[in-house]
Amino acid sequence: MKVAVVGTGYVGLVSGTCFAETGNDVICVDIDQRKVDMLSGGQITIFEPGLEILFKRNLKEGRLSFTNNLEEAIQDAQVIFLALPTPPGEGGAADLKYVLGVADHLGKIMTGYKVIVDKSTVPVGTADKVEAAIKANYSGEFDVVSNPEFLREGVAVDDFMKPDRVVIGAKSQRAFDVMDELYAPYVRQGNPVMHMDTRSAELTKYAANSFLATKISFMNEIARLCELLGADVDMVRKGVGSDDRIGKRFLFPGIGYGGSCFPKDVQALVHSAAEVNYDFKILKAVEEVNYDQKKALLPKIDAHYGDIKGKTVAMWGLAFKPNTDDIREAPALEMIDALLQRGAKVQCYDPEAMPNVQRILGDSVVFSEKMYAALEGADFLVVATEWPEFRTPDFGKLDTLLAEKVIFDGRNVFEMDTMRKHGYTYYSIGRKDIK
Repeated sequence: MKVAVVGTGYVGLVSGTCFAETGNDVICVDIDQRKVDMLSGGQITIFEPGLEILFKRNLKEGRLSFTNNLEEAIQDAQVIFLALPTPPGEGGAADLKYVLGVADHLGKIMTGYKVIVDKSTVPVGTADKVEAAIKANYSGEFDVVSNPEFLREGVAVDDFMKPDRVVIGAKSQRAFDVMDELYAPYVRQGNPVMHMDTRSAELTKYAANSFLATKISFMNEIARLCELLGADVDMVRKGVGSDDRIGKRFLFPGIGYGGSCFPKDVQALVHSAAEVNYDFKILKAVEEVNYDQKKALLPKIDAHYGDIKGKTVAMWGLAFKPNTDDIREAPALEMIDALLQRGAKVQCYDPEAMPNVQRILGDSVVFSEKMYAALEGADFLVVATEWPEFRTPDFGKLDTLLAEKVIFDGRNVFEMDTMRKHGYTYYSIGRKDIK
């Protein structure tokens, strides 16, 4: 099948590459000529495990190509995916200017039946708006489909190639048939392809992400309560997660969620509810808890030191989660800002995200090329992202590099017994402090 993907951000590049991997001819469109040139030259623009090898293979085989010419891209395409930014606008509403701008342009250049697919996370009713924008300039046949993505950064390739489910919202059987054919190679093991109306498909994505964000904030509230009552959140988490009605995933406490999806999707759903005069109290609380949780380590730091002006802080982890270079809404950035305001110096390390942070913070913090280099001359360590390599460090090196054996762990990466064994003063989330 011939496929066009408009937008080469995270969703667009992963989707385009994975569609090409099953034999489709995919052309990706972006207005940024520099990005188009980089991708056409074989230089991938995002970090995602497993993506680069598929990207280079399909580029070499000619199944994947890039252009900044929308008309060229859609000329022969049967399916056009809109994978465009929908950033939070006023009041948290998703800004649809990019999606509707492309829809308007499509109406002026389409020449035959196409299936236009909203792949971006968009508010309920967006498919209707896209349809209206195209109809304003085009009187031929077409269908608008809602096909929300459920990609987790860090495992997005596996999520795309072996999806738990595929959600398709459409108005016509013709559109369903086209989408079923396109997705057939990815659901050979029988995972469901769900047909529904476009509005239900649009709401499904927001509901799923908002529910997961709710689980995270709930466990962070439980972690706070554990600290006040002298309970251990790890024990509570295991007890709760063993109930198959609840499940084990998204029950790990920490310093809050970030990334491109959960924060803006929760905001957007709250805003959509408000537009129909519904007060979504639970999600408002989810946002409030997460905002506070991002600075949950600061009271512990303040209580331990009193004043950290002039101290050097080592920070491990900058990305909002491991196995990505994404720093959008990353708790580490909130921590850095608060530490700098307190007069501390910050030395940080992250395997992938440092270039992105450096573009924002410049030389206000020190970026270390190796994880242990960030500890040199530091008074204490803060862990902000749970990268696997942080879990079993050489404590002999830590002992010699840190001025004090003090760790503030925002992701509970270390076992309590390990910290006791090595004689560390250790603060984590929802567990008893070791002093």
